[in-house]
Amino acid sequence: MAKKHPENESEDTKVDFESALEELENLVSKMESGELSLDDSLKAFERGIELTRTCQSTLEAAELRIQMLTKDNKLEAIDTLSNES
Repeated sequence: MAKKHPENESEDTKVDFESALEELENLVSKMESGELSLDDSLKAFERGIELTRTCQSTLEAAELRIQMLTKDNKLEAIDTLSNES
């Protein structure tokens, strides 16, 4: 199995997040339509919970990364320097 390169990790995560979100939206649409049986609705609900947790953890990881990158207001300092030009 091919190893993922660290530089491609954020791209892979984005695809996983986008796919999970799209699947979640499709499940919600199916459940709202009322066409699913009770058993299928329960399965869809369980899958939706899994997808929601996946998306939430991805967003939390992204937020943590942003906090680390902007620690000590370094982003503001960069913005200030770019405005001086």
